[in-house]
Amino acid sequence: MKEKVLQHPLIRWAVNLRISRWAASNPLLSRFCTYEVISYLICGVLTTLVDYVTYFVCKAIGISTGISTTVAWILAVLFAYFVNKVFVFLSTDWSIEGLRRELIPFFSCRIFSYVVNLVLMILTVDLFCWNEPLMKIGCNVIVLIINYFGSKLLVFRSAKSNSHAKGDSHEN
Repeated sequence: MKEKVLQHPLIRWAVNLRISRWAASNPLLSRFCTYEVISYLICGVLTTLVDYVTYFVCKAIGISTGISTTVAWILAVLFAYFVNKVFVFLSTDWSIEGLRRELIPFFSCRIFSYVVNLVLMILTVDLFCWNEPLMKIGCNVIVLIINYFGSKLLVFRSAKSNSHAKGDSHEN
């Protein structure tokens, strides 16, 4: 799957960007220019887009900030789980046990980041009356960082250790 994703024209284009080549040649940055990090960022941008579009569609039809944030969060989390599982962490375990092992910590991390997002959106938009589109983007950057470390350290780490224990090793 990883090879197939890496051959996609959009991914090849991103890898060939001058900044990508510079980052890959930089000793410090090359540590972070892995398939996992880059694919997580791409999927994170797509998940943010799902969240952002859903939020503003809900707001456009007259739904409150809190409910719009909640609806956007639900759709974004469902989208994020599948793209992270398939494209970022390359998890192939679709068994009930495998899904349980990933879904519970995944949704737990996302609930935490949802609360952070909701509190920040209500404080900045409803209470302080700051620029709503900019606050939505800023909150999503914070949520993206929280979610990466949650997925990396809590969710798919255990899936990797279980697959390594079974002798099914794949490198990122």
